[in-house]
Amino acid sequence: MIPVRLRPRARIRPVVAAVALCSALTACTAGAAEPTGAVGAPRATGSPALPAKVTVVKPAAGRTVTVTASGGTLTAVKVVDAEGGVLAGRTAADGTSWVSERKAVPGTSYRVEATARTADGKESTSRSAFSTPEAPLVNKLTLAPGKDTTVGIGHPLSIVFDRPVTHKAEVEKHLKVTTSNGTVGSWGWLKDWSGKDRVDWRPKEYWKPGTRVTLDARLDGTDSGGGWFVRDYRTGFTVGAAQVVKVDLDRKRLALVRDGRTVRTIPVSGGTPGGDKRSWRGTAVLMAKEGTINMNSETVGLGDAYDKMVDHSMRLTWSGMYAHAAPWNARWFGRANRSSGCIGMSDADASAFYAAVRVGDPFEITGADTKGTVAPGNGYGAWNLTWEQWKAKSALGG
Repeated sequence: MIPVRLRPRARIRPVVAAVALCSALTACTAGAAEPTGAVGAPRATGSPALPAKVTVVKPAAGRTVTVTASGGTLTAVKVVDAEGGVLAGRTAADGTSWVSERKAVPGTSYRVEATARTADGKESTSRSAFSTPEAPLVNKLTLAPGKDTTVGIGHPLSIVFDRPVTHKAEVEKHLKVTTSNGTVGSWGWLKDWSGKDRVDWRPKEYWKPGTRVTLDARLDGTDSGGGWFVRDYRTGFTVGAAQVVKVDLDRKRLALVRDGRTVRTIPVSGGTPGGDKRSWRGTAVLMAKEGTINMNSETVGLGDAYDKMVDHSMRLTWSGMYAHAAPWNARWFGRANRSSGCIGMSDADASAFYAAVRVGDPFEITGADTKGTVAPGNGYGAWNLTWEQWKAKSALGG
């Protein structure tokens, strides 16, 4: 008889205990995974669902930021720059893509946080960062009138650019003008007297007194063709009293008209007829009240005709036409035009007139013998174009 060897009990107990523990863990896991009310339902098999894949399309400067999701839909996207500025955007109707409303700015770092959800409700969040290269050329601008100023009824909203603007339509569509009373107006592109590109927003008619005007120039990240804008601009101004200065060079008289009523009449002497010293005609807008300044005829191409300090100087054009005190010409006031192109008056009249007028007041100048009409870029001469002519200067068709 062959003896039978029995295994020691000590080696059997751990196996039984391990089986029991495994059974207990399996029961807990299965019970947690079963949907409510699905007692006895078969357990799910196979690999767990993968999270949706989020991809950030890192743009070059001047391009929009795009975020896409595959295997799910986007539930939240946030793009911020290094200063905390949020780049807003919109998610497509199917939820698989998001595109920024504005373009990425040159030389800027961005952080992206995007959350996506799979069909079975599993959410995952992806974080990334990218930077755009610096702009090779930066375009800047100068705004007029100044922020929070009050101006006359003829002052346009004017923007002069440091560098050329060849993408005029692209730039113009980012310039938003709002007014407190729905004023009708249009942008018009022209060359400034300096030779730089310029765009003005002119109402169809003179501004109504009290109108509040706001410009929101959302140019950050826009390519002008001659350089990139790397910031936005915002300004605003208010329109003051309805004042018009009517200058009759034939009668040698100036009249200040306020709210349709003549409040002051002044005898003047305009530019000498028959040559380069004649005055301009048409509508010129008071650009600046410069006070006492040195006037030198050589700066306006008139040789050595004059070089003197002049009081109560009011600039009307970039080419050098002013209204000012001219006591040396006193014998001609109201009698003859004998100036070098400006509108001269006595010290007393100039002082009172200087105090009464406001930057932006239109000067409507008439006369038989002048050297021409004030050009749109020679100061603010846009009023010398008809409304249809002005609208035609818009890159977007007015």
